[in-house]
Amino acid sequence: MKILLAVDDSPCSEAAVQAVIAQFRPGDAEISVFHSVELPSALIFAAETASAEDLAELRDGAVRAAEALVSRVAKTLKTAGFTVSKFIEPGAPKDAILDYAGKWHPDLIVVGSHGRKGLDRLLLGSVADGVARHATTAVQIVRPRQPAV
Repeated sequence: MKILLAVDDSPCSEAAVQAVIAQFRPGDAEISVFHSVELPSALIFAAETASAEDLAELRDGAVRAAEALVSRVAKTLKTAGFTVSKFIEPGAPKDAILDYAGKWHPDLIVVGSHGRKGLDRLLLGSVADGVARHATTAVQIVRPRQPAV
């Protein structure tokens, strides 16, 4: 089974990683750890005042952080016995995930959900929701466990 595990640096993604480890057997799953690099929209507005070198430095820093993230997740999965590949693509997360899925053809996409509601969801959007609505394959959305009250 081919699993596309889309991650960011959040507890939601950590929950998605742990869900994959708990639900699948290493011999039965090939996992591609995926992260998209998107420059913050504030940089787009600041582009007129920032130099090209400043923007390149910010982009390079985002790519280095993405590489560290996917490497850390891949190491966790490899330690659990999974076959793992890593992939980083520029762009908006939802679109980048769907584009990569169209190229790699996974059997399942696993993504964490931040669980935003109301105005936050309207303003920030929902990557998990967008992926689930537009993917041509199965999507599993994982939320971090809430502590028992």
